[in-house]
Amino acid sequence: MKTNFKVVGFDADDTLWVNETFFRENEKKFCELLSDFSTSDETMKELFATEMNNLEEYGYGTKGFVLSMIETALKISGNTVPQSIIERIIELGKSQINQKVELIDGIEDVLNYLHQKGYKLIIATKGDLLDQERKLKKSNLEHFFHHVEVMSNKQPDDYKKLLLHLDILPEDFLMIGNSYKSDIEPLLELGAYGIHVPFHILWEHEKTTEKEEHPNWLKIQNISAIKNIL
Repeated sequence: MKTNFKVVGFDADDTLWVNETFFRENEKKFCELLSDFSTSDETMKELFATEMNNLEEYGYGTKGFVLSMIETALKISGNTVPQSIIERIIELGKSQINQKVELIDGIEDVLNYLHQKGYKLIIATKGDLLDQERKLKKSNLEHFFHHVEVMSNKQPDDYKKLLLHLDILPEDFLMIGNSYKSDIEPLLELGAYGIHVPFHILWEHEKTTEKEEHPNWLKIQNISAIKNIL
């Protein structure tokens, strides 16, 4: 892979810091709250369907997740879910938003390495703007980044707008992230480059078939391996 990139982009959730783990923990607690109305499997299936239906309105992030849990609870219970459970769902959301930021092992060392080598670093992430800004501040990583872009989606057109804003050609941009679907595939379509660093948990919505052979991307199992590539 080439190494003379003008800009190196990083996804945030599950690339810079742990994120999906907290969603999974709260999904489990949510299923327990609704155990009188439905099995865990049925509740999870209904919650995922509700989240997918709400993506266009709510986007990505904890707030949309909480609203989808409330909607799911009402649907599964036939609008009979106790107020105490709704209150508990809201508490789960607030707890998740205020969760301590847990950095991915090795990420700070990698960012310092790339910064010292002179790469211009940015964040390109989906999610709620306020929530992502809060997590970035808590992470103490903000000083490494030249620009932070919180995107409503990560389709090729969304990345085109980002590249236009950065005033660079696709071949001068490298994206690093845990989701092949969101962080790698759209950029390959544009002629940019990607490094896929899988996290051990992946949201069902982000699962897709990877293109095994393509000169513009590679997969590594540990973020620290980037220091041997760039």
